[in-house]
Amino acid sequence: MVTIYDIAKKANVSPMTVSRVLNNTGRISEATRARVKKIMEEYNYVPNSMARSLVKQETKIFSLLITDITNPFYTTLARGAEDAAKRYGYKVMFSNSDEELDKESDYLEAILSTKVDGVLFAPSGDRSLEHLQMLRKHNIPFVLLDREVPGIEFDAVVGDSKEGAKNLVHHLIGLGHRNIAFINGSLEVSTARLRQEGYVEALILNGISVNNEWVMEAGYKQFDADACIDRLLANEERPTAVFAANNLIAVRVIRSLRKRGLLVPDDMSVVCFDDLDPDMVVDPFLTVAAQPAYDFGSIGIGLLMERIQGIAGKEWRKVILPSKLIIRDSAQPPK
Repeated sequence: MVTIYDIAKKANVSPMTVSRVLNNTGRISEATRARVKKIMEEYNYVPNSMARSLVKQETKIFSLLITDITNPFYTTLARGAEDAAKRYGYKVMFSNSDEELDKESDYLEAILSTKVDGVLFAPSGDRSLEHLQMLRKHNIPFVLLDREVPGIEFDAVVGDSKEGAKNLVHHLIGLGHRNIAFINGSLEVSTARLRQEGYVEALILNGISVNNEWVMEAGYKQFDADACIDRLLANEERPTAVFAANNLIAVRVIRSLRKRGLLVPDDMSVVCFDDLDPDMVVDPFLTVAAQPAYDFGSIGIGLLMERIQGIAGKEWRKVILPSKLIIRDSAQPPK
């Protein structure tokens, strides 16, 4: 029986390339695609997905476990995963942990009992290690999305959080801001640590001292925005700008400032990581480090499929997606 390995050898390409031609994914030159298809025709190669499913006891179901479905970043990521999975003939089962380890644990038990073929996993934090170890113990392939967890090797699709944070802070400094506050997520989450590193580095590179009173560990989903803003406004010297570690933090910061009679950007500039859905009404529109959320999901599915098909190789892979600085109206020079 002809396999993709036979096709790959004849075409002088990798099995991974043959898989991508079969599934119409990835970036492959038209010449290579045509050569591989021609050899498939010569061999009368027809992939029998039904037979493969029976032999391997596949369910043709992936699980996507994310931390906050209300965040437009994860909503778009989920769409990317669903669209890519459909191209492979898979369905996606969605779960939402709400940044809570206990809820994540409950969903993990459900995932194990469902016997899914693989998992796309945005972990709630470093303590998710035990959950990843459990997936590994049960031989369920997984790909981490957006966040990393120390202590285990894995395939992952992540953003360049550190560089994106530096770009946002450099933008504020370029406008003339030197008093820049940072409202972050939990430092138990890798993206929060990297964004704080980027914030600190950008200040130091520009000769600006870090004011620890203006650096707050709040939380990506639930936090007391009013308490944070009151703390920032309590001192005689106030920040002139706020860098919010994600879009939902930024929205709550803007609302809290408005409750106190302060306007953005007239009284306080605000920038953040991750863009908002165009349908969400936020005035002024936020200056953001926008991440290609859709690609997180679609690339994650591709890595997962290559791992399942046994063509990923022994090395664990990490895809780092850059953010794009989008300058809008929420930041202006300080008065």
